[in-house]
Amino acid sequence: MKKIVVALAALALGFAGAGPAAAAPNGVHSHCGKYICVMTAHHNRFVQDITVQTKDGLPGTLRSYWGKFHSPKVNAASHRWEVGYEQANAKLVCGGLDRDGRSIEDGICVSI
Repeated sequence: MKKIVVALAALALGFAGAGPAAAAPNGVHSHCGKYICVMTAHHNRFVQDITVQTKDGLPGTLRSYWGKFHSPKVNAASHRWEVGYEQANAKLVCGGLDRDGRSIEDGICVSI
């Protein structure tokens, strides 16, 4: 019983020192459609990276766009684009998926 109490106390102290991530104006946000998920890590309007991945794990041509940023198309089931600059008027980070020359899903967006 003492081992359980000690383990729970150590776990509680670990969480206490972590700090409230939700209070910060930055974070990782995601939104999923039927076929893809779009995730972004950002600080205010400074987008640090964009990740687009298929939900089914099958390959396709992925892309992301945000303000004036348009990623090159990548043939993969998951891809991460590093962005690293701020666009003051951009409020959405979006992604899309093409397969066999057809647009399967587009306009799946994350609000920043």
